[in-house]
Amino acid sequence: MPDDNKRRWKGPGKTDKNTSGRQMNERKVTAHRAKNESSKRWIERQLQDPYVRKAKDEGYRARAAYKLLEIDEKIGLLRKGQRVVDLGCAPGGWLQVAVEKGASEVAGIDLLPVEPVPGAYIVLGDATEADDVAELLKGLTGKPDLVLSDMAANTTGHKQTDHLRTVALVEMAVAFAIEHLAPGGNFCSKVFQGGATKDVLDTLKAHFKTVKHIKPPASRAGSPEIFVVAKGFKG
Repeated sequence: MPDDNKRRWKGPGKTDKNTSGRQMNERKVTAHRAKNESSKRWIERQLQDPYVRKAKDEGYRARAAYKLLEIDEKIGLLRKGQRVVDLGCAPGGWLQVAVEKGASEVAGIDLLPVEPVPGAYIVLGDATEADDVAELLKGLTGKPDLVLSDMAANTTGHKQTDHLRTVALVEMAVAFAIEHLAPGGNFCSKVFQGGATKDVLDTLKAHFKTVKHIKPPASRAGSPEIFVVAKGFKG
C-alpha cells in the first residue's frame, strides 16, 4: 500500500498547478511594475524637457514642431507660397509650422484623428490607400512642393521587427514623394538607426539633386531618430 503521507512523483516535466499559477501572477506583476516605471520616467522626462514647456508656451501641439523649425533653419525647406503635404500629421505640430511659414496650401493625413489646424486641409486616412491619397490631394491645387513625414511605427520591442516596420514607412513616404512632387520639390522624412537604408538612399539620390541626413537639436540625444532631407526633385 502506498504511503499517503509521501509526495507522489508526478513524472518529468510536470509542475504543480498552484506553482505555475503563482509564477504567472509574478510575471504579470513584474511586467506591470516595469510598465509603470517606464510611464513614470516618460512623465518625468516630459516635465523636465524645455521643448515641451516651450511648445506649450508658444502654442504648438507637440515638441516635434521644433524639429521641423530647426531643420528648416539649417537647410531651408519652408518658404512662402509652397504647397505642402504632411504624411502622418498627428497631432498637427508640423502643419502649424508649415502654415506659419507662409505655405499657400497645406494638406495632412493620418490614421489618427487630428484637431483642425487653421489653414490646413486634414484627412483621416491611410497614405497607402489610393482613395485616401486622392482625398488628401484635394487640399492642393497642384503638385506639392514639399513632402514631409514624421511617421514612426508603433514599437513591438523586437528590434528587427521595429526596424523593418520603420523602413517600410520611409519607403512609402519616398514613393509618395516621387509620384507626387513637383519638379524642384523637396522631401524630408524621419528615419532611424543611423539613417536611411542604402536602398532608400540610392532611390533618393537617383531622383533628387542633393540628399543628406540631419539630427536637429530638438531630437533627444538618446533617441535613434534622424532625418533624411532630399532637395531638388528631378521630376
